[in-house]
Amino acid sequence: MNTAGTIDRPLTHDPKKQAPMKPSTSEPAGSATPDFTTTGANDSRQNRTREMQLIPEALARAHMHERLHEAERERRAVRLAMARRMQRRAERASLRARRALAMAVMQ
Repeated sequence: MNTAGTIDRPLTHDPKKQAPMKPSTSEPAGSATPDFTTTGANDSRQNRTREMQLIPEALARAHMHERLHEAERERRAVRLAMARRMQRRAERASLRARRALAMAVMQ
């Protein structure tokens, strides 16, 4: 079925491939709205569309960047906790060794 597109459902969403708008027949010929094609408007519309299509990608990139920083902070916190735990263990071992040495000297 080969039906022409409507305003709500055009055949193509590319403005350059759509049929140019024709002046309204109900509008008088010498109206205030001139009949001309603006390529700048089409270009800016294309750019806006491209930018809008890239927004989810930029959001995903920012989200991943934040998650990587969060993971790095978490790794640093885990390393710090492990280092403190090992330091306490070393201090306890040092105290045990000093006590053992003192006991050996006293006997």
